[in-house]
Amino acid sequence: MAQDVVQLTRRGFGETTRRDAWWVPQVGAFVVLSSFLAYATWAAFQNAHYEYEQYLSPFYSPLLVGDSPHAWFRQAPWFIPAISPALLILPFPAGFRFTCYYYRGTYYKAFWADPPGCAVGEPRTTYLGERWFPLVLQNVHRYFLYVALLFLIILGLDAYRGYWFTDAGGAKHFGIGIGSLVLTLNVVLLSGYTLGCHSLRHLAGGYLDRLSGRPVRRTAYECVSCLNRGHMNWAWASLFWVAFTDIYVRLCSMGIWHDWRIL
Repeated sequence: MAQDVVQLTRRGFGETTRRDAWWVPQVGAFVVLSSFLAYATWAAFQNAHYEYEQYLSPFYSPLLVGDSPHAWFRQAPWFIPAISPALLILPFPAGFRFTCYYYRGTYYKAFWADPPGCAVGEPRTTYLGERWFPLVLQNVHRYFLYVALLFLIILGLDAYRGYWFTDAGGAKHFGIGIGSLVLTLNVVLLSGYTLGCHSLRHLAGGYLDRLSGRPVRRTAYECVSCLNRGHMNWAWASLFWVAFTDIYVRLCSMGIWHDWRIL
């Protein structure tokens, strides 16, 4: 029985037969990620208004040097340069997000058009993958994960300190302010994003052939997998909220917003 031979031809850049608005997610990702990068860069170079009473912006945490009660050192050791504290901190969470498996697929489409979308023509005719420089550096994601897990502990301590208010006599009392909840939700969202990481899922048990004989590893794997199924939502929610947390602390420090006490 004769069959027709279908010749496949490479689509030109942007060429597609799709009728849906396939470009909307890419444009949205481009706008949101560009806005976040612009704001985070601006905030990092400000070197001001990053703390308000017991609240500390996550962009500046941990605060390594300064006169603030949040600072780890009063005077900078020789190995810490005299620059904005945020410039010492942000490269680590930025590296974790930049090499994240989900974000790779997002900004490859939004910024590099590689590809612009499923069944949409690309601007290049070759594919090298992530085995060659510079994209081979994406494999350091698993190492940034270890630093990100440490940051969760530090930000968790910052959120805890956000519940202790100092009165006129210098004594500390437990209380709840809007800022307390803002810092706490920041840790919750960052934890959901970090603990659902694909690399952590692999470490928990993804490389094992059988999990049935390892109940602890199986439980850990199922917990990470549960968070991993919503990895996209955790990624965007945590990105938005970490920026909002800095904005909240900044505007309170500038006297534009007032931190309302709930308790």
